[in-house]
Amino acid sequence: MSETKKFRLAVIPGDGIGKEVVREGMRVLQHMAEESDGKFSFESDYFPWGCEYYLEHGKMMDEDGVEKIKDHDAIYFGAVGFPGVPDHVSLWGLRLAICQGFDQWANIRPVEFLPGVPRRLNHPNVDDLNWILVRENSEGEYSGIGGRNFAGRGTGNEVAVQSSLFTEKGCERIIRFAFDLARTRDRKKVTSVTKSNAQQYGMVLWDEVFARVSKDYPDVETDQWLVDAMAAQFVLHPEELEVVVASNLFADILSDLGSALAGSLGIAASANLNPERRTPSMFESVHGSAPDIAGKGVANPIGTIGSAALMLDHLGLKDEAVQLNKAIEETTRQGILPRDLGGSFDTVDVTDAIIKNLAKVKTEA
Repeated sequence: MSETKKFRLAVIPGDGIGKEVVREGMRVLQHMAEESDGKFSFESDYFPWGCEYYLEHGKMMDEDGVEKIKDHDAIYFGAVGFPGVPDHVSLWGLRLAICQGFDQWANIRPVEFLPGVPRRLNHPNVDDLNWILVRENSEGEYSGIGGRNFAGRGTGNEVAVQSSLFTEKGCERIIRFAFDLARTRDRKKVTSVTKSNAQQYGMVLWDEVFARVSKDYPDVETDQWLVDAMAAQFVLHPEELEVVVASNLFADILSDLGSALAGSLGIAASANLNPERRTPSMFESVHGSAPDIAGKGVANPIGTIGSAALMLDHLGLKDEAVQLNKAIEETTRQGILPRDLGGSFDTVDVTDAIIKNLAKVKTEA
């Protein structure tokens, strides 16, 4: 028997339903490890960072938090945000601190229409729709450059400046990532999304880099859209989408639209990648902490479990990633749906079904 591959995970459940869905995702991962006949195993280190930690310590994570998790193989993240802590404090203090601290510059967010999920999109071939958002994850509109001033002038006179940062290096590496990803898919196409008619510096640079890089991929079809027109394209002609690459803000917004069209934000998985693997990558569902349903056991675990599949693929367990995605599809096909998808099944029920269906898809493989 070959030696067991041991993976060390940094697990950050975070806030609200993040704790519930990460617990279920870890239950799936541990089950798969136990059923792997010694092929792989997980060692998990849990970190209690988040809004509760902030209210107690005045910070979202330990001062040396990035250092503490830099040697892990991957990071499994729940959600961040809770009443009493401003959203910009919770986001910049934890999630973005990790993404930027580890230069996780490529964020991928698949849009998949799962069988059995109520249709939000009126399209004749909805079951065949499948595309992926590639989000520049290190600069752009989320660079954190700017400030506030002139508060001393009195009410109504304060000034806030928020700047976007676009570098040629940042644009090129995410665009090349999108082209390389497109080459792995049946249809080889990349769509670039900007707003360069209004943002005449940073996004014109993006357009110019896209045009230059595309010449190195003559086998890949390309097109370019302004972000407002692309939002309409998501609804009117989603069959034209394959790999969509966009800046930090635009891809963030469009991925939420895609997830909503597919049924719910609760089913959307994502990966924050350092493609060079110099630092660990982080895997999380797209949805937030949903404090209104936290603790009720009704959260949808599919997005977080789907993110675990992305993590398995990143760790080289590609067959297991495929099996997990098939188990999720089989579960929704059977009508075992959580509340946000119109079903009556609780968080644990959905996870139990996915675990049960793992055995089924392995048998059929």
